[in-house]
Amino acid sequence: MRTNYCGLIDSSYLGQAVTVFGWVHRRRDHGGVIFIDLRDREGLLQVVIDPDTPEAFATADQSRNEYVMRISGVVRNRPAGTLNTNLKSGEIEVLAKEIEVLNASLTPPFMMDDDTINEETRLKYRYLDLRRQQMQNNLRLRHRVASSARRYLDDMGFIDVETPFLYKSTPEGAREFLVPSRVHDGQFYALPQSPQLFKQLLMVAGFDRYYQIVKCFRDEDLRADRQPEFTQIDIETSFLNEREIQDIMEGLIKTIWKAGVGVDLPDFPRMTYADAMRRYGSDKPDLRVSLELTELTALMKTVDFKVFRAAADMKGGRVAALCVPGGNEKFSRKEIDDMTTFVAIYGAKGLAYIKVNDITKLNEEGLQSPIVKFLNPESLGAILKACNAKNGDVIFFCADKAKIVNDSLGALRTKIGHEKGFAEKGYRPLWVVDFPAYDYDEESKRYVSAHHPFTAPKDEHVALMESDPSRVLAKAYDVAMNGWEIGGGSVRIHSPELQAKQFAVLGISPADQQAKFGFLLDALKYGAPPMGGVAFGLDRMVTLMCEKWESIRDVIAFPKTQRGQDLLVETPSAVTEKQLRELHIKLRTQTPAA
Repeated sequence: MRTNYCGLIDSSYLGQAVTVFGWVHRRRDHGGVIFIDLRDREGLLQVVIDPDTPEAFATADQSRNEYVMRISGVVRNRPAGTLNTNLKSGEIEVLAKEIEVLNASLTPPFMMDDDTINEETRLKYRYLDLRRQQMQNNLRLRHRVASSARRYLDDMGFIDVETPFLYKSTPEGAREFLVPSRVHDGQFYALPQSPQLFKQLLMVAGFDRYYQIVKCFRDEDLRADRQPEFTQIDIETSFLNEREIQDIMEGLIKTIWKAGVGVDLPDFPRMTYADAMRRYGSDKPDLRVSLELTELTALMKTVDFKVFRAAADMKGGRVAALCVPGGNEKFSRKEIDDMTTFVAIYGAKGLAYIKVNDITKLNEEGLQSPIVKFLNPESLGAILKACNAKNGDVIFFCADKAKIVNDSLGALRTKIGHEKGFAEKGYRPLWVVDFPAYDYDEESKRYVSAHHPFTAPKDEHVALMESDPSRVLAKAYDVAMNGWEIGGGSVRIHSPELQAKQFAVLGISPADQQAKFGFLLDALKYGAPPMGGVAFGLDRMVTLMCEKWESIRDVIAFPKTQRGQDLLVETPSAVTEKQLRELHIKLRTQTPAA
């Protein structure tokens, strides 16, 4: 029935009869001649209907935007001066002979080429939003990425194995979605945060190289780069060390970027977690930004300025600076004040600054700042030297717990870098390695896994697990790209004794170990191989490739809002009392039943 897609018909079809299908993108009546821009997934085609074909003309006259139509006609050149070089079909048009309306349409709530639609309306009418060319492009890009990943992994000997969605509730970090069992009264499944344990079991089973493009679920507060259900490229291998796994995965990401947007990524540099935090305040630094932080903690232990001295002497405290070259000309006083409000989002109580006017005068004459009077010339000189400051620079300071300093100055560095011309274009990938194995949770007064409890410690740090867990580094690695974490993984623990020791460090009792992870501990006793893997966020990678799109909702066909709602199908929603009774559930609060 269809001879080709609208957007693919070009001058090679001149004189040929064609039949096309699509939606009326725009209808124009030019003094007795009607023009219809017909749209399908490949683009637009201009159709001309003149009064010489009365039936077709009458049908076109009644058509409106988003009517679904079949049009047959002959391809001809557009008149001189009417070419559209932005379209593949821009040199030609179709003179219609037959038109059939396959389905009428109500007046849509927005035009398909409107870029100012609010997101609530877009999500409510998602099936219309997805007709827009940009959304079509986004999802087709997503398809190319997924297809290229499959081809690469297939060629590297990985096999695609599905794992269950109805899973067991296990303490792996994020809050889980629970699913009540109708058959087993009072018992629940959990939706998997990842297929982590199943892919380890597949390694025990001898499959050696596994992958899956899979949905994962986390009941977390949402933001621009997070959804309650998201898609991972999930991978596991046997008998490979950290570097070997990273080399294969680097090849995967390069292949994906080439297939997705035609970009040849450079080789990925490697940076330790400690260096990333020291230099950038982030474990996923945006390397496009040239600015770096300066460590001042040790230097501030000798100053009299209480704000800096208290942070320097604090256990886990940090004092750091961000020097902005030429900042005197780049920042107004209001902008500097606004920086204080900005870092407050990350917990900073304030943001000190020094404007360097004359570096030879280490006092309020040469250095403009409310804090200069609290620092002696020797300290000021040491600060300027450490920051490599020059006349005209502005230095920002943060002093607090290390996490607050890192979060605040790390975010400020990125903000200033992109707003004030310190960021380059393109993609800057990075391996971040040697992560801490544990974080200390002040509330529970115990160590928790910095990744997941199956991550292996560095061989030389096993002895520290009991004596000083804070010094233990993990065989863990992340891939960062332009300030986003796009993937992370680790070498896993394959020894049942070491896994039990890990659980003990995390305060998981032997009884809880058996109740939550007994199946894994048992499996490790049957000749488990050395194993490791990684998972990449498909949604995040595609969003990065789209560049101008800042939310992963724009690369997911049917996403949730930041409140976890689907405005199209109106979920979450109430269920009937009968359904609740079948599940042996009684609601504590009154909820209207459907």
